[in-house]
Amino acid sequence: MSNNELDQLRSRVDELNLELLSLINERAQLVQEIGRVKETQGVYRYDPVRERHMLDLIKEHNDGPFQQSTIQHIFKEIFKAGLELQKDDHRKALLVSRKKHPEDTIVDVKGVKIGDGNTHFVFGPCAVESYEQVATVAAAVKEKGFKLLRGGAFKPRTSPYDFQGLGLEGLKILKRVADEYDMAVISEIVSANDIEQAVEYLDVIQIGARNMQNFELLKAAGAVNKPVLLKRGLSATIEEFINAAEYIAAQGNGQIILCERGIRTYEKATRNTLDISAVPILKQETHLPVMVDVTHSTGRRDLLLPTAKAAIAIGADGVMAEVHPDPAVALSDSAQQMDLNQFDDFVNQLKAASFVRA
Repeated sequence: MSNNELDQLRSRVDELNLELLSLINERAQLVQEIGRVKETQGVYRYDPVRERHMLDLIKEHNDGPFQQSTIQHIFKEIFKAGLELQKDDHRKALLVSRKKHPEDTIVDVKGVKIGDGNTHFVFGPCAVESYEQVATVAAAVKEKGFKLLRGGAFKPRTSPYDFQGLGLEGLKILKRVADEYDMAVISEIVSANDIEQAVEYLDVIQIGARNMQNFELLKAAGAVNKPVLLKRGLSATIEEFINAAEYIAAQGNGQIILCERGIRTYEKATRNTLDISAVPILKQETHLPVMVDVTHSTGRRDLLLPTAKAAIAIGADGVMAEVHPDPAVALSDSAQQMDLNQFDDFVNQLKAASFVRA
């Protein structure tokens, strides 16, 4: 074969490559349109029956030289790429998506601007036990220059016989202390029925890990004009976590703070496994601020400082940790709460870290 003939064949291959590219892109556009139609109809994107029909039709018209198995592999990859395009369209449509809203969302909680590039902190007891207990912690937190106070009034517990919290009375205590110390209150609400009453006492509604997919609660929180701190579920994927936030945003409330609090794995050394990589992924995928709860993710006082440093170093907008005047007698989670001296050391060491912008 002469060089001229070889050049002609290669030229034809180049032409066919461009034709294939054009056809593949045309097919991709049709697949995207099909995905949009399916979404309006509430139909699941992946249809295995339809895929089998297409493969059978292609195999029926394959006259070589590729074997049927090779042709099937090539087209299955094309089908897979088309489904990925539909997923990308879906992510782009989410209100919480970075693609939908490129600029960072800053959530203002009584002057504390979470997501502004500085590190913010939330401290307080696991559960509200008394006015004296909460006030003691609030005084120590306020002395350090912090304004965000947490405390559990409604406590969903693994055992029905464990302390379940003081309920509305606990919210009243938090509100009283917050007013006295000029602080903002964050507390968990576990029922959609309690939202309307709870907003009178709270500055931020927390939705806990066990309720991340309580969709009625998410919608109720989204219907009020109050910031929401949403914790990642015990076994939730990042995609499920983002979609849970979308339930809130879809109701009109965009004041959402995401909180990574560890996920359940086979590891027993810690209470949960802190998925530290979730922080940059969430900040890439969404425009929402991201905090890390180092208390519930580890369940160990000795790990609070290093995990807080890791969270801040990797880009978290804030850290949440639990403080109790006397953890040994705490009504819940005594092993994971700092006492006031440990809290003092925790804050001092964090402030001494060069990468902390508090």
